[in-house]
Amino acid sequence: MLSGSPIHSGSFVVTNRSVLAIAVPMTLAYLTTPMLGLVDTAVVGQFGDAALLGGLAAGALIFDVVFTSFNFLRSGTTGLVAQAFGRGDALEEQAVFWRAVLIAVIAGIALAALAPLVAIAGQKFMGAEPRVSEAMGVYIRIRLLAAPFSLINYAILGYVLGRGEGGLGLVLQLVLNGINIALCFLLGLELGWGVAGVAWATVTGEFLAMLLGLAIVIRRFRAVPPLPRHRLLDMTAFLRMLSLNRDIMIRSFSLLAAFALFTRQGAQFGTVTLAANAVLMNFFLVAGYFLDGFATAAEQLAGRAVGARAAAPFRQAVRLTLFWGFGLAGAATLVMLSGGANLVALVTTSEDVRSVADIYLPWAAFTALSGVLAFQMDGVFIGATWSRDMRNMMLLSFLVFAAALLTLAPAFGNNGLWAALHVFLLVRGFSLLTILRLRVRTAF
Repeated sequence: MLSGSPIHSGSFVVTNRSVLAIAVPMTLAYLTTPMLGLVDTAVVGQFGDAALLGGLAAGALIFDVVFTSFNFLRSGTTGLVAQAFGRGDALEEQAVFWRAVLIAVIAGIALAALAPLVAIAGQKFMGAEPRVSEAMGVYIRIRLLAAPFSLINYAILGYVLGRGEGGLGLVLQLVLNGINIALCFLLGLELGWGVAGVAWATVTGEFLAMLLGLAIVIRRFRAVPPLPRHRLLDMTAFLRMLSLNRDIMIRSFSLLAAFALFTRQGAQFGTVTLAANAVLMNFFLVAGYFLDGFATAAEQLAGRAVGARAAAPFRQAVRLTLFWGFGLAGAATLVMLSGGANLVALVTTSEDVRSVADIYLPWAAFTALSGVLAFQMDGVFIGATWSRDMRNMMLLSFLVFAAALLTLAPAFGNNGLWAALHVFLLVRGFSLLTILRLRVRTAF
C-alpha cells in the first residue's frame, strides 16, 4: 500500500500492515547503522588498546554532535514530503527534495572546511588523556570530509520515507552501511590503518551511496512534469522549511548535548569506564534503531494524515506505532539481558573493559523500554511538523537530565550516570504525550 505506487487520497486507512510496510524495512535499515558502530568498535578493539577505543568513541560522539544537529534534512524532509503526498501535490514533493539538497550542499561544504576546528574544539571539550585525544582528532578530520555526501544522503532518505517507501529506504541504507562495514575490515584491520581506516571507510561509503540515491531519484523525476524554478525558490515554502529545520536542529543538538555530557562524565570516571560505556551505548543505539523504524512509520502516516486533514487515520497511526514499539522494546530488552555479556566479549578483547561493561549492562538493556515513548512521539511530531512543541519539550527534558546528572552521578558514580539517562528518556516521552492531546483537538 505504501510502496511501489502509493495512492494519493484524502481518505486512507492505517492498518498493522501499512505500519509494518514502513517500519520493518526501516528497522532493518536503521539497525545497520549501530551494527556499523559495533564493527568500528570491534575493529579498533582488536588492537587491545583502551586509549584507541576511547578515542574512537569520543571522535564518533563529536561527529554525531555535529551531524545529528543536521538530521533535520532527513526528518524535516520526511514530514514535508509526507504532507504533500497526503494532499496529492507531486510538484511540492519534488520541490521539498531539491530545497533540502540545496541546504545539504551548502552546509556540507562548510562542515568539511571546518573539520580541523571541529577536531580541536572536540579535543578541548572531552579533556581526555593525550593518546585518546590524538586518536579522536585523526577520526574527526577524516570523517568530516564526507559531510556533503552524508547530508545529501539525509535528503534522499527523507524524500523516500516521506512517500512511505520503506523498501527503497532499506536498499539505500544497506548499500551505504554494507560498503562502509566491508571497508572497515579491509582498511582498519587488514591494512592496519586502525582509526584512520574506519574513518576513510565512512567517507567512501557515503559518497557511493549518494551517487546511487541521486541516480534513482533523478530518474524518477524525469518521468513527471519538470519543476518550475519559481516553485523551487518559493520563499514562503523555504522559510517554512528553515523554521521547521531550525526547531529540529535545536532538538537534535539538545539530544546530542545530553549524550555528550553522558560521555564526558564517563571519561571523568577513567579511560576503562569511558570505553565500557561506549560499548554499552552501542547496545542502546541498537535498541533505539529498532524503535526508530516505528517512529519513521509514525512520521509518514501522521504527516500524510495531517496533509489529508484526516483525523481517524492520525489517531490510528499513533495507537498502532506505539503498540508495536512497546512490543519490540520489550523484546530488545530481553535479548540484551540474556545475551549482552557475550556481545561485550565479542566487541572488545580488553578484560578490564569487559568486566566493567558487564556490571552496567542491565542499565543499557532497559533503555529500550524507557525510551520507546520518546522515539514514537518524536515521529508523530516530526510528521505533523509540530516542531516548536518538540523543540520546547526537548529543552525541558535536557534541563531535567542535567539536574539528574549533577545529583545522581556524584552520589552513585556510573550507576547514577545511567539512571540520569533513563530520567531523560522518560521525561521526553511523557512531556510530548501531554502536548499531543492538546494538539489533536486543534489540528483537525
